[in-house]
Amino acid sequence: MTSIREAIEKTSAAIAAQPEKAHSRNAPATARLLDGLRCEVKGPKGETVRTDMPPAMGGAASAPNPGWLLRAAVASCTATAIAMRAAKLGIDLTTLEVTAESSSDNRGILGLDEKISAGLSQLTVRVKIGATGMPAAGLRELAEWGDRHSPVACTARISPRYSLEVEVV
Repeated sequence: MTSIREAIEKTSAAIAAQPEKAHSRNAPATARLLDGLRCEVKGPKGETVRTDMPPAMGGAASAPNPGWLLRAAVASCTATAIAMRAAKLGIDLTTLEVTAESSSDNRGILGLDEKISAGLSQLTVRVKIGATGMPAAGLRELAEWGDRHSPVACTARISPRYSLEVEVV
């Protein structure tokens, strides 16, 4: 916990001294179709994850589907933000579990009705949190702070500008 707090304090001080350093481009993720509906996604430092769709959609379910990875990103990013705040405040968490659930209408992804979005229609985040000697109200406030400062959860809430560029080869 101390090393997390020290890293956060060092980075916060550097950004406070030079706010222009707060803006950065995030590492890209590039997906390449392998076969069927299986994709391999790579990052610039060798990060790799694979996706696939369930059999009902024509996949082989050999890997998580992309929507699950979105929920995983929301859950893990929110948990990370909560843990970072707890470390900064000196709170020793005994339990932290974040679950992201969603609903969608498969008519959208299948193109059965152009009026129905393929996007998630609802996203719910549930936090289970505990810390010795910490009142429930304080833990609730910590979880809410983490939700408000999770980049992935914030992105899901605000619907950022989105652009599509297509290169035909």
